[in-house]
Amino acid sequence: MLDTLPLLQQIKFPHIKRDHLETLQVNLGYMCNQQCIHCHVNASPNRTEIMTRETCDQILAYLAANPSIKNLDLTGGAPELNPNFRYLVTAAAKIGIHVIDRCNLTILLEQPDLAEFLAAQQVEIIASLPCYLEENVDKQRGKGVFQDSIKGLQILNALGYGKSDLILNLVFNPQGAELPPPQDSLNKDYTKFLWNNYKIVFNKIFTICNMPIQRYGSLLVSKKLFDGYMQLLLDAHSDANIETVMCRNLISIDWQGYVYDCDFNQMLNLPLQINSNTQQHISELTNVDLNGNPIVVAGHCYGCTAGQGSSCGGALS
Repeated sequence: MLDTLPLLQQIKFPHIKRDHLETLQVNLGYMCNQQCIHCHVNASPNRTEIMTRETCDQILAYLAANPSIKNLDLTGGAPELNPNFRYLVTAAAKIGIHVIDRCNLTILLEQPDLAEFLAAQQVEIIASLPCYLEENVDKQRGKGVFQDSIKGLQILNALGYGKSDLILNLVFNPQGAELPPPQDSLNKDYTKFLWNNYKIVFNKIFTICNMPIQRYGSLLVSKKLFDGYMQLLLDAHSDANIETVMCRNLISIDWQGYVYDCDFNQMLNLPLQINSNTQQHISELTNVDLNGNPIVVAGHCYGCTAGQGSSCGGALS
């Protein structure tokens, strides 16, 4: 896998600082039952990195000691493949934390009782469905993934997701080296198509820009599209989006418990810095005020500020 970090570090990005912390995003491991070409984590069934119960307990201790944090955002890989996933979800919910599961939908077919568990714990689901057309999804994620994703969505709808206070949001990723279309218009397209063809409902579409790192960054370089894509991001940059980028209110934790300013920095091994270059562990930050701390930036950050903006919660503007 080609390392794009040296290229990204040559591109300057405006200095930004952290605001109050609201969300803890935790990567439970890089193992996944899929291997998508746009994956910035380089996840696959062959990855073995998995968060331990000890590290889960350290995360729970951090949440208990920091009441400003309202959200626990669980990601992977497929986070549900971690044997401690249900333990962490249940324990976090008990202390009043809103839990988010970034679900690839097909995992619901492999774990038949998973959807019921998520519903019982009132877990918000943010599900990846990078297009509403079968051909495009299978091209990006693997043959048969679209139909399995539809089955997963139907299972969630049957439990009340997208119809009640159980939140179901979908994620769109562009197919190629381009920016996502306007989120509002895409939301209308998804709503109409999924209802007319499958009677599926959901709450919102989140558009997320493909990041030029890991598997996708390597693909761009191999196809000689990296420079053009970076220029696209630079040309579309909006200063207004800097005010609402997700890293201002979020920190990212890797499977070993080390801390980063965002999930993308985690994949580039750019750790959160406090007065030094030493990598910080979540167990060391329980009583540390991160408000105003400088955020580590590089060229990939333009992926969050280009056009309508992009974050783990969709468009910024």
